[in-house]
Amino acid sequence: MLERRSFLAGGATIGAVMGARRSFSQSQALAPPSSFRLEEVASFPHQVTGVACSADGRVFVNFPRWTEDAPVSVAEVLKDGTLRPYPDDAWNAWRNAAAATMKPADHFVCVQSVVCDGRGNLWVLDAAAPGLDKVIAGGSKLVRLDLSANKIAQIIRFGEDVALQGSYLNDVRFHPDGRTAFVTDSGARGSIVVVDLAKGTAHSRLDGHPSTQPDKTVEVTIDGKKLQRPDGRGFMVASDGIALSQDGKTLYWQPLTGRTLYRIGTDMLMSDDVEAAGRKVEKAGASCVADGLLMSRDGHLYITSPEDSSIKRWEGDRARSVVSDARLRWPDSMAEAPDGSIYVTASRIQDSAWFNKDAPAALPTRLFRMVK
Repeated sequence: MLERRSFLAGGATIGAVMGARRSFSQSQALAPPSSFRLEEVASFPHQVTGVACSADGRVFVNFPRWTEDAPVSVAEVLKDGTLRPYPDDAWNAWRNAAAATMKPADHFVCVQSVVCDGRGNLWVLDAAAPGLDKVIAGGSKLVRLDLSANKIAQIIRFGEDVALQGSYLNDVRFHPDGRTAFVTDSGARGSIVVVDLAKGTAHSRLDGHPSTQPDKTVEVTIDGKKLQRPDGRGFMVASDGIALSQDGKTLYWQPLTGRTLYRIGTDMLMSDDVEAAGRKVEKAGASCVADGLLMSRDGHLYITSPEDSSIKRWEGDRARSVVSDARLRWPDSMAEAPDGSIYVTASRIQDSAWFNKDAPAALPTRLFRMVK
């Protein structure tokens, strides 16, 4: 996820850890992390962010319209590495240059994330904020696609109370009960959005809470240099990566500009007592600057680490590297395949036109697979 011009909200970290609840067993915490080897799966002429894997091994990616008017938003990666617009060309037909003549409600505008829910669906999170600028009215949505029919099955549209100007809906996870989703808002608001999938309604939680805000004391360092815009502006991004325990009881998240992993019981987050939820947020521990989070089926939490081009595994109270490779230029999002391998996108955010005045608008990127 990238910085928005309106990312001004700061935030100190929460002062004290509340409780000692853990979702990882003691044996997992003590076990040394397994190592993976990294294989390239596909390369793209545009900037990729999200990746998703279905139960039958299909792979999907998305391309947000950050610094270019990308020709496709959501695509299936075929066996030969080529792309097929998904579900069809019509949903991928939005172009910023023709926005005045198009209906944002019926197209993918600026997709940030794709996730499979294990129930035969691919969900597409459309932040609808091209160029990380204003949210296009009527464009912000969560779209469910039936993978067996390859068709749109449900559209949950977010109103201005959720997708307000300055927001950027970033990533999503689904409760195993199939009724609730949790979305990070990385924009100026900084929050966790709770979505009722049956009713098609949503509301923000932890708005402005220290755990969802960028930490102003943190400087993101890439290639030995502070990451900043050509005009000297720093990099401030709120709640970004998100993961959910396999039993659905604990939600994890982290501001991208930060080095602290947070968690909360989902029952508190879904309750109507907003103030009580804020008091129940816990620090899971000191982490790294992280973009994507993934809870694997065996209960391990993986974290992308852009500063050192690595993937780390959470070991109860700290993160340890399982893959470190120079090709992982800004490891972004992850998805677990049926065979246990983990797909990861390298979005090259530090190489983009946002931080390099001479960078091309269309930035080539790659998709990798981590294999034991």
